[in-house]
Amino acid sequence: MESNFSCKGQLLRDELMSKHTSWRVGGKADNFYIPADLNDLKQYLKCIPNREDISWVGLGSNLLVRDGGIRGHVIATVNALKEITLCSDGFVYAQAGVTCSKLAKFCIQQGLAGADFMAGIPGTVGGALAMNAGAFGSETWSFVAQLEMITRQGELINRMPKEFNFSYRQVSQFDSEWFSAAKFRFTAQRKGHSSNIKQLLKQRNDSQPIGLPSCGSVFKNPQGQHAAKLIEAAGLKGYHHGHACVSDKHANFIISNTKTSAKEIEGLVALIQETVKQKFDIKLETEMRVLGDEL
Repeated sequence: MESNFSCKGQLLRDELMSKHTSWRVGGKADNFYIPADLNDLKQYLKCIPNREDISWVGLGSNLLVRDGGIRGHVIATVNALKEITLCSDGFVYAQAGVTCSKLAKFCIQQGLAGADFMAGIPGTVGGALAMNAGAFGSETWSFVAQLEMITRQGELINRMPKEFNFSYRQVSQFDSEWFSAAKFRFTAQRKGHSSNIKQLLKQRNDSQPIGLPSCGSVFKNPQGQHAAKLIEAAGLKGYHHGHACVSDKHANFIISNTKTSAKEIEGLVALIQETVKQKFDIKLETEMRVLGDEL
């Protein structure tokens, strides 16, 4: 960090990432920064030397941080990049730290339809944009109208969806640019329309191990297949690898506890992939991001 560093946010040294991931595992981040707002984030980025790495975390719900921790800088967006507003052009502007559930509720309050599915995504707008997150048959990028990117020099760049390649749980990235916000296009609710968020969340809660430490779905669904069904058919539902285990409620979830290490989770992921490949000749690809160093 350059000597002229004077930002308004909170800088934590050697911060345990297990505090910031939904698996509750992960080693220490050298520098963990919670910006005060977007302008403060711009200033912080300007102070980071080009040789030092930058990582981002929202709710940490799609993230495995290895036990050796993360070198460089981790920037937290939750409770920092939290602006959400209805624009004069009818689009919804939401910054990267806004939770997907908050975006869904905001749209209902504004009389907009189409965002209900986002209540089922346990992450932030930034994470949903980075991986084209989806739930209940809908995906984030189907509703993106414009992107706001931030560079490592702290500059903002507006981009259009056509500048990106996006598909199922995958989005192309520009070098040294990250999603700071987006404008979304949702439609006005029809007369008599009511939200089905409660119904969708009940459906999710009935089928998934909500409330237990996990990252959500670990694997992408292969074309025409369901990862959970393949894992269950391979005999791995409820399987334990050290202190990590495959959920006995939904086989595409890996559950941790207070003794679980990131290495155990990564080992279980590899074991599942190997077993499914051997039994069905199908390669399971992960949805989660893996960051940091091994011990």
